[in-house]
Amino acid sequence: MSTVTYRIAGPADAPAVRALIESGYRGDSARKGWSNEADLLDGDRTTPEEVAAMIAAPEKRVLLAERDGALVGTVTITDLGQGLAYMGLLCIDPDLQAGGLGRALVNEVEKLAAREFGATRMELIVVDARTELIAWYERRGYVRTGELRPFPLPLDVSFQMVVLERPLLQLGA
Repeated sequence: MSTVTYRIAGPADAPAVRALIESGYRGDSARKGWSNEADLLDGDRTTPEEVAAMIAAPEKRVLLAERDGALVGTVTITDLGQGLAYMGLLCIDPDLQAGGLGRALVNEVEKLAAREFGATRMELIVVDARTELIAWYERRGYVRTGELRPFPLPLDVSFQMVVLERPLLQLGA
């Protein structure tokens, strides 16, 4: 099996990052993987402008996982200050899910958050209806904080966002 390499996204990566996110979260392509929102939500997950802004933002890092030069995964972290980083938009190519890439990418982004932002804790939110994804993060050491947040989009849905957190101190990053 080929080696996976990691790097920070630059402006030229925006179209490929967006294409991967859309294929992994929504539509029929997302249904190939075990973790998607295709049956919960319709429409685009991101816009080209949102992805370009994420890549350009000084308080964010978009980490890419590549195999043989092909983009196979991505995740974004945001420095929230006071030792807290936020992880979002974790996405693995649907054809490659359940093979350990997600776990490896989370490990890499946690180290990056500690190194780049001095983060000692990582936070993330998951739609409450995605119980299998919440359980996956719990197996990675994330715990529910007890906080629920409103769904971030103005849609007529009954979803809430479950907040999970993990200390990063033990990583030695």
